[in-house]
Amino acid sequence: MQGLMMHQQLMISDLIEHASLNHGVRGIFSRECDGSDHSYNWADCAKRVKKLANALLAAGVKPGDRVATIAWNNYRHIEIYYAVSGIGAIVHTINPRLDPKQIAWMVGHAGDSFMFFDTTFAPIVHGIGGFCPSVKKWVAMCDTDNVPKGATEIESYEGFIDDFDDTIDWPRFDENTACTLCYTSGTTGDPKGVLYSHRSTILHAWASCAKDVVGVSASDSVLAVVPMFHISAWGLVYSCAMMGCKLVMPGPGLDGKSLTDMIRQEEVTYMLGVPTIWMGILNHIRAEDGDQKLPSVKMALVGGSALPEVLLRAYDEELNIPMQQGWGMTETSPLGVTNSPLPGYEDLSRDEQVEKQLLAGRAIFGIELRIVDDEDNLLPRDGETTGHLHARGPWVASSYFRKDGPGDDFTDDGWFRTGDVAALHPDGYLEITDRSKDVIKSGGEWISSIEVENAAMNHPEVAMAACIGAHHEKWQERPILIVQPMPGKTPDKDEIKKCITDKCAKWWLPDEIFFKDELPIGATGKVLKKDL
Repeated sequence: MQGLMMHQQLMISDLIEHASLNHGVRGIFSRECDGSDHSYNWADCAKRVKKLANALLAAGVKPGDRVATIAWNNYRHIEIYYAVSGIGAIVHTINPRLDPKQIAWMVGHAGDSFMFFDTTFAPIVHGIGGFCPSVKKWVAMCDTDNVPKGATEIESYEGFIDDFDDTIDWPRFDENTACTLCYTSGTTGDPKGVLYSHRSTILHAWASCAKDVVGVSASDSVLAVVPMFHISAWGLVYSCAMMGCKLVMPGPGLDGKSLTDMIRQEEVTYMLGVPTIWMGILNHIRAEDGDQKLPSVKMALVGGSALPEVLLRAYDEELNIPMQQGWGMTETSPLGVTNSPLPGYEDLSRDEQVEKQLLAGRAIFGIELRIVDDEDNLLPRDGETTGHLHARGPWVASSYFRKDGPGDDFTDDGWFRTGDVAALHPDGYLEITDRSKDVIKSGGEWISSIEVENAAMNHPEVAMAACIGAHHEKWQERPILIVQPMPGKTPDKDEIKKCITDKCAKWWLPDEIFFKDELPIGATGKVLKKDL
């Protein structure tokens, strides 16, 4: 016997309608490419979404067509997300910091028919235009007076939507229809396309709104520093519409001063981004005259790479801002686990609390995790045994776009091979110890590059650190450490080694420490170890 409940497809168009009708007065703030500020609300956004949807339909965009974006976090980018998906087409978000040849390859592989771009990226567009024959129209996200000139024929966003109606009867279709396409960073080989559905996106947004996950509410002002070209700004484009949050979109200015000023101006309560962003804000506040902090901020969610202990303690002790760690991947939409305390946490010593906070977190309902050995044999969840991490769930990829079958990235029994090495604790916490490709195997034993890096960053004069493996005739591999010092500082190598041996086994100690003025950082805030 089945239940007597209505069946309604989960549609992204319903999400923008919900936002407009139920909390249309809540605001969306964005900083534009020219430095100006733009503010409107969810109701205004919904009207412009419909104008864009009608313009796309009139231009011949059909269900399943791919519409690309090369853009910052701003209000027009939000409109594109909802309009394209709402008519059954697919938003393909492109990382602008990739090599132009790789961008052109992605456009060709995706078969993009339209390209929307911020004027900042006009040089990229002019450079790749002749190598992207599938693109029928190039649209600059600006008004008619600011269309960039060049070899490629370009229309303005405002001109494109101006003559169209702000009402629409949204089409209804299967909730498993694709809505968004995002390619992995392609650290080895060509990037891989992850194709999200309306169903997976709505379920992911619902899950993220739980109190122990992201847990934003209509009373929050949410700063989305994580880029929209990286998995829908971790789903904030959808969860903030779902809950009625004020959404603060920083545009291109991601330096410490710009973000600090914006947090204060827009009274941000919750902010999400990668550790390098939070380090920039911390360093700016430290350098300011006076003792002004960030009094409105209640929480900062950290993802993309491991949260360093020194950063966690600094935000807690200097700014009175708790940091919550999370873990996920492009293939997991991205939220897989978030770190929220279990009962008894308050009774722990501060050092014991920090030890818990530095774990990735516990799985969100809907996400299953397991660890296995090299032969895919299941390993115990004892908090000590480490193995290859697998994941599955309703917002986890089952294969890659335009790939024949799931391939080696997926197991025969339907799990995704994350590429992370991890331990699972008896109380449910996930501890990421390394990436499979970053694990340093010395004399047959594994060394966690993440733990070495985090230990080194406990030195007050170390801004960032990267631990990589170097060939060794006897041990096959040995760790070396590349350090980016704090501005104007020259850390003592012996002091850095002392920080490492305080936290790690002595045989994990890097054979050599090198200094570099600036470590190479990718678009998502991770150190590019392949470049090192």
